[in-house]
Amino acid sequence: MAKPVTEKFEELVLDVEFDPVGNPGVYTRICGLLDATVTRTANVDTSEVPGDCDDESVPVSVEKQVRSLDVGVSATGSWAQQSQGKLKNWFYSGASLNARVRDTNAASGDTEVESGPALLTTLTNSRTKGQVVSAEVELQFNGTPTRTAKA
Repeated sequence: MAKPVTEKFEELVLDVEFDPVGNPGVYTRICGLLDATVTRTANVDTSEVPGDCDDESVPVSVEKQVRSLDVGVSATGSWAQQSQGKLKNWFYSGASLNARVRDTNAASGDTEVESGPALLTTLTNSRTKGQVVSAEVELQFNGTPTRTAKA
């Protein structure tokens, strides 16, 4: 049996195009984030369909169909000075900025990049005496991200 190929911390990257007008195509990592969770959700509709048209005593069949896909990223870490201005500007603008999640250790042909416009939906800071200020961010892709395969 072959040993699994895994990814290291630094091989799952979240970065944002913070200045699409002045520096289009330049993506920057959000400094200070130590934990990130990418959530991909299929929103499903459920319908009950007769199990047998001739025998109504047969239980109905439950059929499901994907209505939409939702992708978001939540992350926590330290509140780094390098990113706080960018994050506050993004949050207060209410604008969609281009963001991407990169799996830099993806196998050839697998999805390496999920990218698209995203909204910063949560920006939280907290402090604990004796520790640095922490940050929690959540972004939601505004539409289904574009997937790019690794060459």
